[in-house]
Amino acid sequence: MEIVETPSKNSDALIELTADVVAAYVSNNPVPVGELPNLIADVHAALGRVGGSSEQPSAEKQKPAVNPKRSVHDDYIVCLEDGKKFKSLKRHLMTHYNLTPEEYREKWGLDANYPMVAPNYAAARSQLAKKMGLGRKRKGR
Repeated sequence: MEIVETPSKNSDALIELTADVVAAYVSNNPVPVGELPNLIADVHAALGRVGGSSEQPSAEKQKPAVNPKRSVHDDYIVCLEDGKKFKSLKRHLMTHYNLTPEEYREKWGLDANYPMVAPNYAAARSQLAKKMGLGRKRKGR
């Protein structure tokens, strides 16, 4: 396999990154000498595809999985990214989409007071906290 060089400002960085990845792989895995050129070409091609895909801006705006007005229910909130139901949305957004609640609200044009927790779940947690005495000042200090 032959590496075809296309003129670009990132080609030097791509070659350097390819060398780093191949060197790391070869230092920990036995690779026959005859397979080394194929390995280099495969890594270079894979890195080129990964680098090339991020340069293409998405022309169309992403559509929500459900209507935002129908995403809040008493027992769950539906994620607009993937349509899944959650009691609490914050962790899901961060782990799967690397979005904070503020970024999520901004992305979908939601109000600043759009809930990240299902209303019934929030009420149950509030009752539990009150029952435990959280939020009250201590006596006798």
